[in-house]
Amino acid sequence: MPGSCLILVLAAVSSVAAVAHAATVEHTFNVATLSWPRICQPGNISITAVDGVPGPMIEAYEGDTVVVHVMNDSPYDVTTHWHGVFQRGTPWADGPSMVTQCPIRPGSRYTYRFSVAGQEGTLWWHAHSSFLRATVHGALIIRPRLGAGAYPFPKPDGEAVVLLGEWWDADIVLLERQASLSGTPIPSADAYTINGKPNRTEKFSVRGNSTYLLRVINAALNTAFFFKVAGHTFTVVAADASYTAPYETDVIVIAPGQTVDALMAADATPGCYYAAISSYQSAIPLRPGSYNGDVTTAVVEYVGAAAPDGQQAAPALPDMPELTDTTTANRFYTGLTALVLPGRPTVPLAVDTRMFVTVGLGFSSCQPEQTSCNRSAPVVVASMNNESFTRPTTTSLLDARYGNAPDGVYTRDFPDRPPVAFDYTNATELVAGSVAAALSSTGRPTTKVRALGYNATVEVVLQNTALVGRESHPMHLHGFNFFVLAQGFGNYGGGGDAASERLNLVNPQERNTIAVPTGGWAVIRFVADDPGMWFMHCHIDTHLSIGLAMVFEVGDGPTPDTKLPPPPPDLPRC
Repeated sequence: MPGSCLILVLAAVSSVAAVAHAATVEHTFNVATLSWPRICQPGNISITAVDGVPGPMIEAYEGDTVVVHVMNDSPYDVTTHWHGVFQRGTPWADGPSMVTQCPIRPGSRYTYRFSVAGQEGTLWWHAHSSFLRATVHGALIIRPRLGAGAYPFPKPDGEAVVLLGEWWDADIVLLERQASLSGTPIPSADAYTINGKPNRTEKFSVRGNSTYLLRVINAALNTAFFFKVAGHTFTVVAADASYTAPYETDVIVIAPGQTVDALMAADATPGCYYAAISSYQSAIPLRPGSYNGDVTTAVVEYVGAAAPDGQQAAPALPDMPELTDTTTANRFYTGLTALVLPGRPTVPLAVDTRMFVTVGLGFSSCQPEQTSCNRSAPVVVASMNNESFTRPTTTSLLDARYGNAPDGVYTRDFPDRPPVAFDYTNATELVAGSVAAALSSTGRPTTKVRALGYNATVEVVLQNTALVGRESHPMHLHGFNFFVLAQGFGNYGGGGDAASERLNLVNPQERNTIAVPTGGWAVIRFVADDPGMWFMHCHIDTHLSIGLAMVFEVGDGPTPDTKLPPPPPDLPRC
């Protein structure tokens, strides 16, 4: 609990000799209101959580079936998303509210069932209804299949989850409602946390001359982080549960929604060292008061390093990057490549659908439901290709798709290109020119999807814009991994075959969440081989809530097992 001193011994990795059959991993999550210690003020606060912050860790082996019974004893509607899980054949278990299901109402329950076949590494779970994921989240660890061999890197002596988050000493649901009604963002977090604990509270115990696997998860609502451990370096071996070629670094950069697996050698002089996180603020211009500039630390303590009198020297603090250090962030984001292994997916070379999608912020006018909005001033909205997304209110998109009844719920006309081509990242030209007037008002939000044929290979250029300001947007795709073929700053200038000369088609990193560079672009490619409705959105929740999202509708395949299955009998109804 905050205020206490918890020693977390990095768990030893045991060798397992077991049969190689899949098992069922079962959990019960009780989403409830808890009294929890404040971080920045005395006393307690009521939060919504599953057993605490973070919630329970799910551990499974590749090929297992995971069953989670979610009981909603909170006063709020709730859904749960299994971030990064493919959901092959189980689209009803994906979790985003009003996209794949109606929410679990207070006093109700829903059982999520899904397989983790074909996946290994660090993922996580979180609420996907309102800003509740600030406190409703936890780790989801998938280990190599029992009896099937080891990790494709040296076996670590121990491991630990390092879950990064944000904390508000206020009711996060109330803050969200106030922001929605007024058209203004929620205030910046009161504190950053490591495994749910505030500054200098969490402790990791290590033994000298040992190697540890750190499973780093960014569960923050709105903030990317730099992560360092004084006197130590890392070897990154996976990102978003996809193995990478070993990447040596002294800093990990991690956007909201992302995970990074990194080996850390405990080879420093025995003693105490700070592990530290600080925010990476990518926005240009950076608005004063829009961020928390604090550094939050945990202690890495070598076993047996205490002085004879029990006194310990103050831990060493790492030199953290400047909070606007885009150079360091870009070096890390672009430095990762895939570890190419036999039997693993490779980049599809033939592309069926090409899209150029702008992602960014713009201006609109107050909507009728925004009763506290300043109607004499513009309101910031977010959009993709100038379409600001809103979820349906009467039935989920997947329900409408299954019933072949999209009318009044969604339309299939999400555009493949923005309505106007312009100098997307030139802020000076946009402010002075007519392009801003043409694009910065999106009118009423829409619910538009992009229909894809089954097994189509899709290439998307994600282009940041400077209509309001340049900013790195962590774009998350549900249901699929994608290959990150290229990233850069400025406007993407490729097209057709000429662009392929700049794309990495050999060993690109595989992700489910890509931090599109500030004032730049990223090229991603994926195969749409799972029927359903798959959300793509910015994982900065203040941006998702104002429209930075769209949905891919993937059609049925030719066989029974490639068609959209019927909903489970206990699927919540609207």
